[in-house]
Order: sequence, then C-alpha cells, then structure tokens
Amino acid sequence: MTKPPKIIPVSDLRQKTSDVLKDIASGEPIFITQRGRAAAVMVSMKAYEHAQHELDILRLLARGERDIEAGTGYAFDEVLREADHFLEAARS
Repeated sequence: MTKPPKIIPVSDLRQKTSDVLKDIASGEPIFITQRGRAAAVMVSMKAYEHAQHELDILRLLARGERDIEAGTGYAFDEVLREADHFLEAARS
C-alpha cells in the first residue's frame, strides 16, 4: 500500500518551518497548499539532486535517440574500443 502524501497549508510552513525541514529530511516530499490549491512541493536536497541526475541521464538518452534517428553519432564498436582504452589508462 502506498503511503499518502503529506500535504500542509503554507501557513503551517510559515509557523513550523523547522519541523517541516525535519520532515523532508526523511526523504518524503511535502506538498504545500495555498488557498486550498497545490502551490509547491518541498523535497530534501538529496532527493532533488537525485532527480536532477536522473533528468540529466534522460536528456542524454533522448539526445542519443535523436542522433540515431539522424544517422549521426558513433558506431557501437568504436565506443566500446574507446571505453576499453579509457579503462586501461585508468588501471595504469
């Protein structure tokens, strides 16, 4: 069963900022409402950085897909040879 999201009004954020920051340290996002409507989501710095890293990877994959469709880029064998070269250099 999925844990329900934590939702708090912006007034609670103003009054209990320290408590809210402790809650987001648990890794779960907190949804902030204003006048009864979703206004923002707070996440820990670790969760934010993880999400940004995943987005970077997805952007690279999308760029690779576009390169493949356009017929540009590098041959797979060439990439493997270059990777082997870098690994050998790193071992030395």
